[in-house]
Amino acid sequence: MTTAMAPPILDFSPFYGSDSEAKARLIDDTRKCCLYNGFFQIKGHRVPLDLQRAVMKCAKRFFDLPLEEKMQIDKNLNTFNRGYELLRSQMLEVGTGPELKEGLYIGEEISEDHPYFKQKKLNSGPNQWPQTIPDKEKFQKTTMEYYHAVFELAKDVLSLIALTLGVDSSFFEPLTEGAVATMRYLHYPAQPKDEDEKLNRGIGAHTDFGCVTLLLQDEVGGLQVLDMPTEQWLDVTPVEGAYVVNLGDLFMRMANDKYKSNIHRVINKSGRERYSIPFFFSGNPDYLCECLPNCREAGEPAKYSPITVQDMVTGAYKKSYGRAEEYKKKMEIKKLDSTPALATIEV
Repeated sequence: MTTAMAPPILDFSPFYGSDSEAKARLIDDTRKCCLYNGFFQIKGHRVPLDLQRAVMKCAKRFFDLPLEEKMQIDKNLNTFNRGYELLRSQMLEVGTGPELKEGLYIGEEISEDHPYFKQKKLNSGPNQWPQTIPDKEKFQKTTMEYYHAVFELAKDVLSLIALTLGVDSSFFEPLTEGAVATMRYLHYPAQPKDEDEKLNRGIGAHTDFGCVTLLLQDEVGGLQVLDMPTEQWLDVTPVEGAYVVNLGDLFMRMANDKYKSNIHRVINKSGRERYSIPFFFSGNPDYLCECLPNCREAGEPAKYSPITVQDMVTGAYKKSYGRAEEYKKKMEIKKLDSTPALATIEV
């Protein structure tokens, strides 16, 4: 009988150390997680706990702003996914409602004279910062300090994953050089405990689009991972200081489906507000994603044709946001159809 396994907590510190046996165990444990469901948690990394706490406070300060002030930096004011996202803007799971979360999208500061901006590369442009938030300079500084720290950690995670594939830790440097990554501040409003979780999920069941995601959770919880062998939903318990790490669709494609991009969701049934900060590492937009070494048996063909990071992730974005817009239009039509027509008055 198969036993469901929640994503384990791995000590990442041997990656930086000189203990070869401990590092070998870390590589082996990480390989097992990637083969099983692509999810694990890590502690012992180099992102300071004080910085994690400070950036979570930044997220809460932003979402405490009045809606009209958050809407001043609506991400729909640009084409490169920077700024505020209103509740129910995205829909990742067919059959649910648009998701009960709001967000602030942040990335590397890309000026309008940067080649990425001029060439309309993936999510590349200047950040939109809230102008009315108290101590906005500190807000911006803390946010970007954290962004860069997690960017470096994501590169370390990919170096470790390279070792699990039996290649040098520098293998993914062409992917990580000039990489695009998007960070989100996310806020999930409290839901009544009897709320229909099918229609009012924080995030519907989905897989991530890019290469690797690093998630910082608050203490509330709500993240669940589908255990495929048992078809059970498993809670990913928040651990202070730890990151939830998971592979995305782009990595699974490169791994010829050997390493997994697994289904997960958020259902906030706690009766409390929930905050989280996912960091989506896509990669260099022009990097051509092809089948990785040691990801197919002798004579086994690659399952997927080569594709750039840009094309893969952009296509996934369009599907999820288009799904939400289509749902809203259907609901509006349904509402209009159910409105009683005014009676004609004859004279």
